[in-house]
Amino acid sequence: MKFKDVFSIIGPAMVGPSSSHTAGAVRLGRIAGQLLGELPEKADITFYGSFAETYQGHGTDIAIAGGLLHYDTDDERIPNSLNIAKNKGINMTFSNETGSRLHPNTARLCLSSASRHLNVTGSSIGGGNVQIVNINGFDVSFTGLYPTLVITYRDRPGMVAEISGLLWDKQVNISHMEVDRKGRSGEAMMVMEIDNHLPEEVISKIGRISGTESVRKMDITKEVLS
Repeated sequence: MKFKDVFSIIGPAMVGPSSSHTAGAVRLGRIAGQLLGELPEKADITFYGSFAETYQGHGTDIAIAGGLLHYDTDDERIPNSLNIAKNKGINMTFSNETGSRLHPNTARLCLSSASRHLNVTGSSIGGGNVQIVNINGFDVSFTGLYPTLVITYRDRPGMVAEISGLLWDKQVNISHMEVDRKGRSGEAMMVMEIDNHLPEEVISKIGRISGTESVRKMDITKEVLS
């Protein structure tokens, strides 16, 4: 039997009873929170499958709140994260749905602030590992194990080349990339997992490329990558 990484064997350092229902949920919250770019004023969380059946007993709701507060999986504040989120003005609601063909441990996070709205769907796939599968209606696939860029733009020839060229110029290696679009010349989303921490100047340059609508950086890695 092959394992994807060490977390598949020993799991992450964590507060809570379950690497899938707690640690994975924290990471889903952290990823969504970073992509929003600020604390949400409202967070509507929908659980599916096993999450829907057991989220209260396993503290999945508490873990999601902790992730939105940018806590790591071993943060001792996680057990009190629902109260902390409330005190910070985050209005959180939880619901569940059945009959979905999604992974059994899946959550949809609908986040909003005064200026931004974000819908993220992700699954906790074991050992604290996660898979993000949809952002604002775009089909995506990334894990949070690497620094990640999420770029929305108007589809046009040369867009991928221009963005990847900026990364090449800074010797930033792309480990995985996906593109989804609503239609030819329509709204599109590009997701890039990269091997290096990305300089802010590169993110600013991407934002100035003609057709770029938004650039979000997500990085929940602890270690300094070379």
